[in-house]
Amino acid sequence: MKALVYEGIETLALRDVPMTVAKPGEHLIRIHASGICGSDMHAYLGHDDRRPAPLILGHEAAGIIEDGTQAGRRVTINPLVTCGSCAACISGRENLCASRQIISMPPREGAFAQFVAMPERNLVTVPDDVSLAKAALAEPLAVSWHAARLALGALHPATERCALVIGGGAIGLAAALGLRAMGVEDVTIQEPNAARRDYLNACCGQQAVAEFGGMAPVVIDAVGYAATRAAASAIAAPGGVIAHVGLGEDTGGLDVRRLTLQEISFIGTYTYTAQDFRDTAQAIFNGRLGPLDWSEMRPLSDGAAAFRALRQGVVAAPKIILDPWA
Repeated sequence: MKALVYEGIETLALRDVPMTVAKPGEHLIRIHASGICGSDMHAYLGHDDRRPAPLILGHEAAGIIEDGTQAGRRVTINPLVTCGSCAACISGRENLCASRQIISMPPREGAFAQFVAMPERNLVTVPDDVSLAKAALAEPLAVSWHAARLALGALHPATERCALVIGGGAIGLAAALGLRAMGVEDVTIQEPNAARRDYLNACCGQQAVAEFGGMAPVVIDAVGYAATRAAASAIAAPGGVIAHVGLGEDTGGLDVRRLTLQEISFIGTYTYTAQDFRDTAQAIFNGRLGPLDWSEMRPLSDGAAAFRALRQGVVAAPKIILDPWA
């Protein structure tokens, strides 16, 4: 089968690789849409030791079951594979499973390929009237759905419901959409890239600004650099909440003194629970997250060029989705 293989820092190549084989309890899935995530970009830049070369990246995917009695079933993929039996899994916090695995990270190859194998419990059926490209957005949307849910759950009931999202990429945009779906009407996205900011305002119906003035009870950092943590620390209102979902940089920026003196909650958020993923998929299917028409489709064969364009900051669309069969 064909796959886009990460071979080293800023090096990707379309290769023939051994065909994926489904293990007992798994389905072989023909991938039709696989989105480029920020974590894929971190690996591409050599910033993620968890993803050593050579490796097939990609974990935001949807496709069609190829094997067995369910052949032809259209599915979106929850890429987080967990044990199902530990305390975290039993309590519905599968994202904290100590033995969790995710495709695009050893030992599981990713979905920038024509096929991938996944357990049955990781698959959500996609209605016929929903495109697989849109269904592939379930994973990044679920990341932000989880972050928004935790942030609002930690907010005092008497606190005004308004929010700032730092970063206008797919995770930031998804956070804004998730917050609105949960009843927060006043949401602003802070995005320094002018082309992306214009796209968010003109094509995504968002309120995107270069700089945010004032304070916000809820701040979601969808970037995760020292500079964005510093901004979140300064912007969060007293008694507010910072949900940190970005993984751009490990250390620096957080103003612990201000967080302490102003009783600002800081929540680290990682992926999503299985229920978050199902809820997000259903929100896509019933239109609660809007038209979701802000992705750009490209052939998998152009994947290396897509990564270079993202690296150069010349992509306005929040999400590029690769099609292995185009």
